[in-house]
Amino acid sequence: MELAQVRLLVTDFPACYRFYAEVLGLRPQSGAADGPYEKFSPAAGSAGIALQDRAMMAEVLGELGDAASGHRSLVVLRVDDLDGYCADLATRGATLLHGPDHMTDRMRVAHLKDPEGNLVELQEWLLLRG
Repeated sequence: MELAQVRLLVTDFPACYRFYAEVLGLRPQSGAADGPYEKFSPAAGSAGIALQDRAMMAEVLGELGDAASGHRSLVVLRVDDLDGYCADLATRGATLLHGPDHMTDRMRVAHLKDPEGNLVELQEWLLLRG
């Protein structure tokens, strides 16, 4: 078994597409900016983050509510230079909720939200600095 992706169910697909592609800088697989599905990949690694139109999945499963409430997911991305990446995000319109700051003696983090309110944690692993 291999983890292929984590999929987020979203209601405003175009806004979320722009966030993951233009703000976070992840590479879209097909360029389907209006949905109903798109997978995004970082420059390294094989797993990805995918967006799925919430209404489409509700039709398939018949049990999803109209909107999610509360924090139900946390997407975690590792970056090499947290301060530099966060400064770059600010130039693309992102607003940090927290950080950059130490979470532990081995990791620094920053947090922001996508347009649907999904939490995104950016991690810099200090042990990899050598």
